[in-house]
Amino acid sequence: MTAPVFREFLEQNPDVEIVMVSRKNFEGLFADIPNVTFKGINLDEYKGFFGLRRLANELIKEFNPDLIANLHDVIRTKILDKIYRRKGLKVFKINKGKEEKEELTDVWNLHKVQLKKTVERYADVFRAMGFKVELSHKLRPVTAQKSGIGLAPFAQHKGKMLPLEKSYELARILAQKYTIYFFGGGKKETETLEKWASEIPNTESLSGKLNLSEELRKISELELMISMDSANMHLASLMGTRCVSVWGATHPFAGFLGFGQSEDDVVQVKDLTCRPCSVFGDKECYRGDWACLEELSVRKIVEKIQL
Repeated sequence: MTAPVFREFLEQNPDVEIVMVSRKNFEGLFADIPNVTFKGINLDEYKGFFGLRRLANELIKEFNPDLIANLHDVIRTKILDKIYRRKGLKVFKINKGKEEKEELTDVWNLHKVQLKKTVERYADVFRAMGFKVELSHKLRPVTAQKSGIGLAPFAQHKGKMLPLEKSYELARILAQKYTIYFFGGGKKETETLEKWASEIPNTESLSGKLNLSEELRKISELELMISMDSANMHLASLMGTRCVSVWGATHPFAGFLGFGQSEDDVVQVKDLTCRPCSVFGDKECYRGDWACLEELSVRKIVEKIQL
């Protein structure tokens, strides 16, 4: 979710350079953004306090940064913050809104409200540094020629994933009119999607066949992506592709709707007062019946698709 923020921030502040430090496999997400230098690292090489101190020293020596932006605010980056401050660097970190998110996911809270979007929280870090940045919250299509629908039926946690039999039925219905491309990863997901592709005409599984750059290119060529509240929604945003997103235990109110995606393309069971019960979908169902996903009609998703 940082990439579209970087793009618009740097367009408005062209004299700034960002050094993005993250895991090596995320480099493709930032490849085409001017003034971004990506520093990929293997975290296994920087374990513990002494490993992080070595990382901090290496980054200072290589890049000599003027300011530090902590856009993650986890234990590892908190330690790095302290090291940088001791070396006289100014550190600015994201306000995740932890307390308000805890209130939002309290199942007894009947007055749920929209919290600040996560991309705005990222932008706030740069604003605190003294820069001006106004986010457009609009998609930027990368490719003019678009065709086919992408379907990414998996998510990291059960609370964010439509039951597979529903996703299968969705693919079967849509494939009668559109070419459907399945997205996934890992052996188990790939096996499932290959099976679906063999059973449903006019579908193709891309799971396990593309690297990140190739996957992004394919997503950019889609007319539409259908995704759970998961990474594929954000990849669609990066490529300027419209995404119909499915939400269960989580909710756009927490601020994680893909950059530029429309709230009109959100599919969810609205009349469950227990939603959202989790920010990331990693909790067990409070009711025990996963009604937020089990009661979601495939027809609601189909109705959103008006190409």
